[in-house]
Amino acid sequence: MTSSPGHQLTQISLQRSHPPSRDRSESPIAIATQAINMVFDPQIEQVPVLRGINLTVPQGTIQMVLGPSGVGKTTLLLILAGLLTPTAGQVILLGQEITQMSRSQLTQFRRQHLGFLSEEGNLLRALTAVENIEVILNLKGIQGQAAQEQAHQLLAAVGLAKLADRLSCELSGGQQQRVAIARALAGHPDLIIADEPTSALDAENGQIVLELLRKLAKQDNSTIVIATHDSRIQPFADQIAYLNDGVLLPTSQ
Repeated sequence: MTSSPGHQLTQISLQRSHPPSRDRSESPIAIATQAINMVFDPQIEQVPVLRGINLTVPQGTIQMVLGPSGVGKTTLLLILAGLLTPTAGQVILLGQEITQMSRSQLTQFRRQHLGFLSEEGNLLRALTAVENIEVILNLKGIQGQAAQEQAHQLLAAVGLAKLADRLSCELSGGQQQRVAIARALAGHPDLIIADEPTSALDAENGQIVLELLRKLAKQDNSTIVIATHDSRIQPFADQIAYLNDGVLLPTSQ
């Protein structure tokens, strides 16, 4: 009997060495930010959140952004995903400067190229697990049986094949997180932006998710940016940057 993708992935332990290094010097640049500043302007006083952020991520790599709560990691991810406009600076994704795009252009770019996972997951509670994924596939132009098949495959990959028809509001927090991860992977996006993807997962399911992301990076040449507090998943990174007090410290590779 052939094992399911999720079952196969669970055979790999989280306690692993850093993945073999590879020469990324000639890889195309998937993400480049130039002097990103972000200042929130409440009525009382301005609050600087990001200061002079320069980040370069080669295509096909996993970039992790580490740092304590409140240092601007989520703000940075929202800017990279085109969901928040920086006060100053440029964001170039796949060779296109998204900070110069109109709202409609950004929407189309995200649909074509981007998978986004917020820490909350933000599933549609009235839809089933598989329907939550199908909605995203439909927006990407994948319809009918093709969308159904891919949605079921993604749920199987995160170990939720048997819960495909369960309403998302009936799932546990960890199960909802895995559905949200599967949804972010829908349509095989070129870029995946993930905020704390393993925060609600135990070691086994965190392992499944990270192996799935690494497979995408290696085989599909997807580029993945993860903000995390989870020290267990750091060995899966190709690059690690540290964000502290709105400043991005030198990246380790």
